[in-house]
Amino acid sequence: LGVMYGKGKGVPKSDLESIKWFTKSAEQGFADAQFNLGNCYYNGEGVPQDNKEAVKWFRMSAEQGEAKGQSNLGVMYMNGTGVPQDYKEAVKWFRKSAEQGEAKAQYNLGMMYTNGTGVPQDYKEAHAWWSVAKVNGNEKAEKNLGIVTKEMTKEQIVQAKSISIEIQKRIGANTENKPDLSN
Repeated sequence: LGVMYGKGKGVPKSDLESIKWFTKSAEQGFADAQFNLGNCYYNGEGVPQDNKEAVKWFRMSAEQGEAKGQSNLGVMYMNGTGVPQDYKEAVKWFRKSAEQGEAKAQYNLGMMYTNGTGVPQDYKEAHAWWSVAKVNGNEKAEKNLGIVTKEMTKEQIVQAKSISIEIQKRIGANTENKPDLSN
């Protein structure tokens, strides 16, 4: 109901009603509602903008394994928004999300490897994660693949492609037994 009120689908659009329903569901432990409530606090939609409150709800969602919540929590740590900046913690949450197939987290993990932020700099890993992100529809990843490829030897590119294949196999194994809750 929170999403329906937030978008005005089948009901009059109402941020207040949206927040009411997200909060009820989030407090009952529903990870999607926790993620949505985190976004509301982050964007100041229906509630005063509050990064610490956004982090609280993203964390609750992330700890239940919600990939988008994990990705957003990673962004909060990467940028030091609502929490002290901590690149290693950002990488931890990006990796959890990326391993579930979340393309934005895969892209961000590639950035962390390219820059050596929170992890040792590793163009092969960056290339591998951006290859996976590209397959999963992240358009920025394709551009960055071209850039990082220019910094790599042919042997490194072959190794990166092998790593990418292994990642895709892991992601497939991690997602194939998950129920589809989108309906």
